This record gives sequence, structure tokens and C-alpha cells, in this order.
Amino acid sequence: MSIPANLKYTKEHEWVSIDGDVATIGITDFAQGELGDIVFVEIETVGQTVGKDEVFGTVEAVKTVSDLFMPVSGEVIEKNEGLDNAPESVNTDPYGAGWMIRVKMSNAAEANELMSADAYKQHIGQ
Repeated sequence: MSIPANLKYTKEHEWVSIDGDVATIGITDFAQGELGDIVFVEIETVGQTVGKDEVFGTVEAVKTVSDLFMPVSGEVIEKNEGLDNAPESVNTDPYGAGWMIRVKMSNAAEANELMSADAYKQHIGQ
């Protein structure tokens, strides 16, 4: 299982990559493994400001549907259009082609509250 050291993590299993005031967000390798085969990703929050810990979309697997939670507050400026035709990218490449949204952060300090890779490993019992 992959847990890149350069990313930040949430207890709800989202990962965050930060570049200036823009955060790229997806779900972790652990999360996609727990969900199983992902068949649909629904994100209808582009252009909206979403608060930290609020739902920004859903991910549907063969056996369940799960909410996606915002790790940091901000405006959703882009969604990964590639997931419309290839939602399985979340399974095969969760930290690359399987990214979900990009957010212009409204409070960059919130990123300091996210877990490091080591803390996330402890959180999932690795």
C-alpha cells in the first residue's frame, strides 16, 4: 500500500497535495482498497465554496457509496473530468490519474491540521 510522504492526510482517508494556495484532493490507496471497484465519482461542487469537513462529492463502488469530505475550506476550481469515463483510475492510480478536485484554499492554515504520512500510517494501523 502506498502512502506518499509528500502528501497530507485526513482521518476520513482523503489525501491533499498543496501548491501555493491550491490543494489537489483525492482518496488514499487505503480508502480505494477498502471500497473495492469504483464505478462512479460524482462531484457537483465546481465553482462552489465548500467548508472544511463538508461533503464535496461521492464515490460509488460496487458494494457501497461513500461521501467525500473536504480537508480544507475553499472554492472548488476544477474536478478531474477523466473520472467521468474512467472512475477505475481511483483504484489503479489514486495519487495520480485518480485525483478528484482542485481547490483554491480560503484558509491555508487549515492544511497544518492535516496528518503527515507517518501519522496517517498510525491512523490506519500500518
